[in-house]
Amino acid sequence: MTAKDDLGRLGEQLAADHLSRMGWRVLDRNWRCPAGEVDIVALDDGELVIVEVKTRRSRAYGDPLEGVTDAKLTRLCVLAGAWRRAHPAVRARSTRIDLIGVLAPLRAPASIDHLRAAA
Repeated sequence: MTAKDDLGRLGEQLAADHLSRMGWRVLDRNWRCPAGEVDIVALDDGELVIVEVKTRRSRAYGDPLEGVTDAKLTRLCVLAGAWRRAHPAVRARSTRIDLIGVLAPLRAPASIDHLRAAA
């Protein structure tokens, strides 16, 4: 594993913990299919939420959320449909895409920026 992989796993764990603290139920993590990967799938009060997590050590190359392109948002919408088809037993009234940016400096506490309904 590389340092980048470790940083990504750290960010995803911090994001999952954040969602759990808000009372959400995390259903899946790192779900893969031929179309790609979903970082986190959760339920927020009956709504299915597909969560993309971007983690950086600093803002030297921009905010973590700036790393999510329009193409990635489109792919997340496709992945949301694929996840729902693969899990027909999970009932949700609607689906949305959220983004979580994690800033995790080496010598300071991490911060989380949660953007709801990005797509």
